[in-house]
Amino acid sequence: MTQTVEPAADPTAGATTGTAQQWLDDLEAALRERDVDGATGLFATTCFWRDLVAFTWNVRTVEGRGEVADMLRSRLAATDPSGFALSEPEETADGVTTAWFTFETAVGRGRGLLRLVDEDGPRAWTFLTTLYELKGHEEPQRDRRPPGAEHGATRQRTTWLERRQQEAESLGSTTQPYVLVVGGGQGGIALGARLRQLGVPSLVIDKHPRPGDQWRSRYKSLCLHDPVWYDHLPYLKFPDNWPVFAPKDKIADWLESYTRVMEVPYWSSTTAVSASYSEEKGEWTVEVEREGRPLTLRPTHLVLATGMSGKPQIPDLPGMDVFEGDQHHSSAHPGPDAYAGRKCVVIGSNNSAFDICGALWEHDADVTMVQRSSTHIVRSSSLMDIGLGDLYSERAVASGVTTEKADLVFASLPYRIMHEFQIPLYQQMAERDKDFYDRLERAGFEHDWGDDGSGLFMKYLRRGSGYYIDVGSADLVANGDVKLVKGQVDHLTEHSVVLADGSELEADLVVYATGYGSMNGWAADLISQEVADRVGKVWGLGSDTTKDPGPWEGEQRNMWKPTQQEHLWFHGGNLHQSRHYSLYLALQLKARLEGLDTEVYGLQEVHHLS
Repeated sequence: MTQTVEPAADPTAGATTGTAQQWLDDLEAALRERDVDGATGLFATTCFWRDLVAFTWNVRTVEGRGEVADMLRSRLAATDPSGFALSEPEETADGVTTAWFTFETAVGRGRGLLRLVDEDGPRAWTFLTTLYELKGHEEPQRDRRPPGAEHGATRQRTTWLERRQQEAESLGSTTQPYVLVVGGGQGGIALGARLRQLGVPSLVIDKHPRPGDQWRSRYKSLCLHDPVWYDHLPYLKFPDNWPVFAPKDKIADWLESYTRVMEVPYWSSTTAVSASYSEEKGEWTVEVEREGRPLTLRPTHLVLATGMSGKPQIPDLPGMDVFEGDQHHSSAHPGPDAYAGRKCVVIGSNNSAFDICGALWEHDADVTMVQRSSTHIVRSSSLMDIGLGDLYSERAVASGVTTEKADLVFASLPYRIMHEFQIPLYQQMAERDKDFYDRLERAGFEHDWGDDGSGLFMKYLRRGSGYYIDVGSADLVANGDVKLVKGQVDHLTEHSVVLADGSELEADLVVYATGYGSMNGWAADLISQEVADRVGKVWGLGSDTTKDPGPWEGEQRNMWKPTQQEHLWFHGGNLHQSRHYSLYLALQLKARLEGLDTEVYGLQEVHHLS
């Protein structure tokens, strides 16, 4: 969620026309000669090279000339890059020259985005390299698309339907998936589609009866808070008349139809019971129950696509066992229909809490929100305009910014400096919506803009919590229609919630909108606590801000890349991340299937266990 990138402070004079191609030529010459010092000298003193698989077989950012040199010394010979060329005319503004380029490696083809500043000549400030296909293993699309029919007369012809039926019947019995994806939400489905197109034998499993049930089962007012341009899935975009903010059941139906159309091998009503890895065999043994029947799968790779938010965090409060009303985590909230006229207490003040409070109020419930810590709120309209408009909007599409280009622009901004560009955007939002924030504060709501004022998306990247995109419910709190109390919950009684200060809230319903733990909690449940600890915390940047302890990681911990547990991967995030990063995870898995050398540079270290 960021606008077009501008430098934090104007560098001195910008580059001139043709500078970017000359820089790329100089870089290629140095790399061809294996001149690491010469190549490193083309980078600015403060520089960032973000690589998505192309050089490092990892999702990795190196910072500063020293780290650039170390990466090149390790990976240059094996990568053997060449063919750096502009794919569009360069552009210069405010002292920064921006250039899109393509390149090749020994095994694949890539795209990138370069930003040059003048530091005794043109020097790279940010440099993005991404792998988008493997040579000899290109996806069957456009001029490589399959014919779909075999013309002519052939005895014993096998139809498309018969081939699909044979494949489905053999999967899990006479043939084993190379990749097993546990979790069939948007993340698992997107990855399954990528793997299908790359010819990687794979299987996506999910406990629900139908694809999309993860959305159908949530509270009925749930809808996407991100706009449609941000939320496309790979290969098949939403139609032009799709609503800006899709309701949950519409998303559910789309996921179900997408799974069929993209021919994703998908087992519904299937639960992963346990998993163990054999280093000797280089494979997993995964015990599953499919429609109640036990079955053993033996994939080479295991991907947990169980949701980046991890396991629901339900507080262990005295009195929960004696409370006589309904109580459940927000992820299990059925909706407001049964609670008209009832006293409802929602513990929490982030996205789910506001959505649930709003829906309950609309159905004539008596609603109280318990705010335990400060929350960042941004109005949806302001976020759409100021935060997303230049990349993900109809305005962006009209100016030639496709979703694919927007993804790369966004990916090209290093996390180390991203907050510098977010802060002024949220300052604009604060000014635009000053009256709204004044009303919230007068109502007693504790609001923040993040530890450094960088707002919603940095909170999402750093901790995955602590925010609400306001689609109307914040006004209910500001107006007093939803009552607000602040403090920690001490205990429950038969009919109430009691806070630490002794105040008592009558309750027929308690909703614990108390967030989620790290994704490696799923690994602990499915595999073992030992493996979960070996992998360490999943998500966060190491920014040393609230709920994101240091040291600095530079990338999302353990997401979409190799982990300390061999052949175990994590995939997920919002729809944007599921779409974009599924490509890089799929390419890593395809390369291993084909036996390519995939030596990983900068394997994720473990600093925190959960």
